[in-house]
Amino acid sequence: MSGERLTLEFCVEPQFEGLRLDSYLAAKIPRLSRSRIQQILRESLLSPKGRTLKAATLVHPGLRFKLDRPMPAEPPLPQIEVVYEDETLLVLEKPTGLAVHPTARYHRCTLTGFLRTRAQKADPAHRLDRETSGLLVCGKGSTATAALKAAFAAQQVEKRYSAVVEGWPAEQAFEIALPLQLGSGEVRVRMEVGKGKPSRTEACVKRRLLSFAGERFAVLELRPRTGRQHQIRAHLAAVGHPIVGDKIYGFDERCFVRFTEGALTLGDQLRLRLPRHALHACFLSLRHPVSGQSQQWESALPADLAAFLGGLTEV
Repeated sequence: MSGERLTLEFCVEPQFEGLRLDSYLAAKIPRLSRSRIQQILRESLLSPKGRTLKAATLVHPGLRFKLDRPMPAEPPLPQIEVVYEDETLLVLEKPTGLAVHPTARYHRCTLTGFLRTRAQKADPAHRLDRETSGLLVCGKGSTATAALKAAFAAQQVEKRYSAVVEGWPAEQAFEIALPLQLGSGEVRVRMEVGKGKPSRTEACVKRRLLSFAGERFAVLELRPRTGRQHQIRAHLAAVGHPIVGDKIYGFDERCFVRFTEGALTLGDQLRLRLPRHALHACFLSLRHPVSGQSQQWESALPADLAAFLGGLTEV
């Protein structure tokens, strides 16, 4: 809606004492570049009464300030398919491009926003990245949701993903066991490989394909055995097979910065090959939170990824 504004309120937590204000905001909104954060502070910062805050101001616990910004343009809410529903369980097909929870960029058109509009409200029991499509489970009521979240945390839910990756893995089936932790580079949501928490992903090559120009691609089935942020994406990039269209773990992590700032180049788009990363949550199996009965669901590859593969030759 034209002229509508968004006000974000912040109260500095104790662990951030002594940081510059722009560094604090970078920690709170990690997808933004430092230059973009400084621009937002210049244009949107509302200082508390009696004090003028700047990007270089050192923050202290309890400091309150606001950002007042024009409401960012959001894509319309896409079609969301209900795969299964009963009194306590809701399984959805999350389309690509839909954020699960509100962020600074996607505030209203989110999955949780959609769920609030339903007669029987539900809450997501796990996350999928915004660009990842596929099966997502929600609980109806706090008891069911808590039971589902506990099952995911205890690795009692079987999850499988389909991904289109660059290159051909040498082995038909392989495992990636590399620790992961949140990085400290320019893209602060990027996971670093080689240190951090133990992380394990099982992979199996389902198809090997060639483009007209002889470029190699593969379709993999993936089973994450741990649940770290960006685990599949970071693991595949670490072994030399990044997911097609991945703006963070692909050819240049600054591609993600350009994307968030609306500055993707034609060269970026050509190298990405797809507008989104080619990762799809294709299978889920779990025990019903009330009956305890084992249930499972499958999801076919969505049209955009199937169309990409349709332009390749299988070998």
